[in-house]
Amino acid sequence: MVETILVATDGSEDGSAAERSAIALAARLRVRLSGITVLDESAVLPPPAAGLSLPGFPQAELTAYHRARAEAIARRFSDRARGEGVEAGCEVAQGRPDDRIVEKAQECNLLVLGRDSGAADRRGALIGSTVDNIIRKTGKSTMVVPSGAPLTGPLVLGFDGSPGSRVAAELAVELANGLNEAIHVFVDSKDKGRAVARFEEVRQLLAGLSQPVRETSSTLGRPDVKIVDTVREVRGGLVVMGAFGRNRITDYFLGSNAAAVVRTSPVAVLLAR
Repeated sequence: MVETILVATDGSEDGSAAERSAIALAARLRVRLSGITVLDESAVLPPPAAGLSLPGFPQAELTAYHRARAEAIARRFSDRARGEGVEAGCEVAQGRPDDRIVEKAQECNLLVLGRDSGAADRRGALIGSTVDNIIRKTGKSTMVVPSGAPLTGPLVLGFDGSPGSRVAAELAVELANGLNEAIHVFVDSKDKGRAVARFEEVRQLLAGLSQPVRETSSTLGRPDVKIVDTVREVRGGLVVMGAFGRNRITDYFLGSNAAAVVRTSPVAVLLAR
């Protein structure tokens, strides 16, 4: 059950999108919300300079600047939340961003991140390096938000019969009922017998829905591509799927379909654990 949401923000465009999505979700579900922004210690440490003749490194000035920036991000977040009728504070932490965020997330039910947050130095990346590390380390359900993601719309549930997708189905029911949104279920139907069995299973898992379920399947193409296509077709507002698929290797790696959907979805993706 989602009772507490934590959003991590770094002042980037995607970080701001995560803030807006988390605030909207907390307001509609009427749950507690908090934020965290991290002063990255690597940004204020002097680089290697062995054998070089250089002026003194302005560590104190850099630390003061980044501290002031983090505090400004925290204030802006609290002001944004208050403007939507949500009371939420934002902690300013210091250290490795991924470690501090994962630690703080132990106190929440759902973690919200901007997809490309922490990737300013590698804009060719499809997912920010900090976000990637957090997703790999945390054991919490995590919503990854791209810039420009809508705040409303039906949910798209990617279901493959794995334990993770069953958790995703239960979470999708809670969210859909709380948000008063419909659910579109996507099942890969290359194996027709297996697809029939999965639809039968997911209908039972979604029996508590207050709205009818829409079902979508495809015999062609990659499942991750078809899920994203479904999102666009139904004008979805959120993808919900298990963090690990049926071909899960270890807890350290995301399922291949989940990782691909996170990288390419135009809407937020909730990875259920």
